[in-house]
Amino acid sequence: MIKLIITGGTIDKHYNELNGELSFPETHIPGMLKQARCTAEIDVQQLMLKDSLEMTEDDCEQIKKSCLASDAQQVIITHGSDTMVDTAKYLAQTIQEKTIVLVGAMIPYSIKQSDAMFNLGSAIIAVQLLPAGIYITMNGKVFDWDKVLKDKQAGEFRASDV
Repeated sequence: MIKLIITGGTIDKHYNELNGELSFPETHIPGMLKQARCTAEIDVQQLMLKDSLEMTEDDCEQIKKSCLASDAQQVIITHGSDTMVDTAKYLAQTIQEKTIVLVGAMIPYSIKQSDAMFNLGSAIIAVQLLPAGIYITMNGKVFDWDKVLKDKQAGEFRASDV
């Protein structure tokens, strides 16, 4: 069983064609899993729908508690890319015995040419294959939480020099 915790981020944003704004009317994740014909056993929990720039330490604590409360050893967290590494660091301070993969998108699922479906699929595979630890998967790559950064100019994640 894989636990999939939804927290929001660009992956779940909806583009409002009338006013050009991005918002969170509801999550797209269950529909994405259905569209992908994913047969992995996944328990989906919507914890929140927030832009990662609005994430607080209390939000990170909720995410951590949800990870720890689950019997699943494999956990995927959908998350906004701007503070994904910060949340991964927060989780790594206390969780070592589970495989946790944080994933997001640079373009919302609801917009054509989105990377959301590919990234979610990558996370589902990665969480099943990786040993215990905290990881980030984006752009077809898997990174240790402490060896990655978001390159805002390139619009992608890359290995850090640390």
